[in-house]
Amino acid sequence: MKISVIKGWVGVCLLLPGLAACGTSEPAPSRSTAATRPSDAVVDTCGTTLRVSEPPKRAIALEQNATEIMLSLGLADRMAGASYQTDPVLPALAADYKKVPVLADRYANHEATLAKEPDFLYSTLASAYADEAAGPRAGWKHLDVPAYLSVHDCENPEQSPREVRFDAIFDEIEDIATIFGVRQRGEKVVAGLQARLDRAVHAIPDGIDADLMWYYSGTTTPYIAGHGGLPSTVGELAGLDNAFDDIPQKWPEGNWEDIAERDPEVIVLADLTRGGKGDSAEAKKKFLRSHPVTSRLRAVRENRFIVVPGSAMDPSVRSVSLVEELSKGLAELYG
Repeated sequence: MKISVIKGWVGVCLLLPGLAACGTSEPAPSRSTAATRPSDAVVDTCGTTLRVSEPPKRAIALEQNATEIMLSLGLADRMAGASYQTDPVLPALAADYKKVPVLADRYANHEATLAKEPDFLYSTLASAYADEAAGPRAGWKHLDVPAYLSVHDCENPEQSPREVRFDAIFDEIEDIATIFGVRQRGEKVVAGLQARLDRAVHAIPDGIDADLMWYYSGTTTPYIAGHGGLPSTVGELAGLDNAFDDIPQKWPEGNWEDIAERDPEVIVLADLTRGGKGDSAEAKKKFLRSHPVTSRLRAVRENRFIVVPGSAMDPSVRSVSLVEELSKGLAELYG
């Protein structure tokens, strides 16, 4: 059964000074009133409230997902640097990306980041704020540099939602647009992604009864999608079961004997560009067809593979393409 997509995201709140009578005709002074001006952008990020008094001019995106969200919002001229490119930048963003200084192939360390005199830091991954990377957000707060972290990868996992939803991805884009004073751009980007998401879901053939195995990486020890990650949500939108949705981890380690016992009908292959063993979709197919256990899987015997970009499996501006490629693959198999 296909699940219809409902636009559920809401705009980012801007906190304005409260006016409390408190028994008098004058506003009662408060710490929140004194600390927040009407022009401040105020957003919550993984248990931290960021107040940005004016749009940043020297922002640093600490990894590629953050970089691409900023570039999608037309913020290349506000970026003092970017780092950790894992994939070729989206073609539509490549020209703007060339305008941004690249600080490091992987994470820039604290000294290299500080040397750029940033007025805002942004990452979708908590690892960017590790001691050996840019350094903890609390340290940047002491330097009066706001540091934003995606809700999908909070330092404290309890502060992250148990399931990745497109609403939260769109909210994050809205957050960044609000911080940089380009809310209309944010609304336009989100509206475009929402329209693509709706089209992709509606293009999925009806009446498909199949379970999917989302195979991300690894040959000796395969990493597959469990419950709560983006693949689980995308399968739900498509009306299809995740063969390993009973495992309460987003990316658990699997084993081929268990996979053979469950024998999923369709295998969704992450096509990764990083060049490791078994990373590309073609390498995964070759392995699955040659391994004595996996070669007997019905999905392998019947060539029921769907290839999706591995970079789209993380919450980002690329995530809608995961639904688009799944929709296209299902149409080819079942249309």
